[in-house]
Amino acid sequence: MLRVLLLLLFSFSIAHAEEGGKAAAVKEALQKNYAQFFGEVSQVNPSPIPGLYEVVTEDHIYYTDETTQYLIDGAVFDMKARRNITAARAQQLFAVDFSKLPLELAVKRVKGNGKRKLAYFADPNCSFCKKLEHELQNVNDVTLYLFMYPIFPGSEKKVRDIWCSKNPALAWENLMMKGVQPPVAKCATPTSKVLELGHKLRVNGTPALVFANGEMVPGYMPADALNKALDGNK
Repeated sequence: MLRVLLLLLFSFSIAHAEEGGKAAAVKEALQKNYAQFFGEVSQVNPSPIPGLYEVVTEDHIYYTDETTQYLIDGAVFDMKARRNITAARAQQLFAVDFSKLPLELAVKRVKGNGKRKLAYFADPNCSFCKKLEHELQNVNDVTLYLFMYPIFPGSEKKVRDIWCSKNPALAWENLMMKGVQPPVAKCATPTSKVLELGHKLRVNGTPALVFANGEMVPGYMPADALNKALDGNK
């Protein structure tokens, strides 16, 4: 029995080494022949599909074959497990280091004991951001860090007026929940730095949620899903 086990482990080690060698060869070929397309390829890994390799660049996941002749730009699904493999890998590979977020650029709100943490990017003219704020009314015991991220026309002025108000958190809630426009105000704002941060984190739309474990979720989530994610993503 021990001999069989050792043989199996030996065979697995050889197969693993062979796959690693093939992945390294694929990476080398991509960098040599297609650097103008990919830029820098940070990783090449065997995918769950035999003969297909995961290609990881700075902000994207592709798939290619062993010869690098074909390239797939899209998601791989495990139909049996009903799971988006590509999305799960992206969350793992491109996770945000929450502890390094420049939280001084955000509007902070503490609800209840504030033990759970959520950072999010939102635009004052974004309809789904308004829906998110309504859902957040049913989320307690959380510290919220709002990065006002003006990407819609006219949003930058509203962000300025909110940021320069006496109570930015209240001004934001009044606008998003009640439609109350903040008074016109002028002061220095961190908007350019927030936009730079968003671009760095590949925030292409609002809302965009960042949980304490670094998982980034684009889009709106209802309260029950938010509470579940906050409990599971500590």
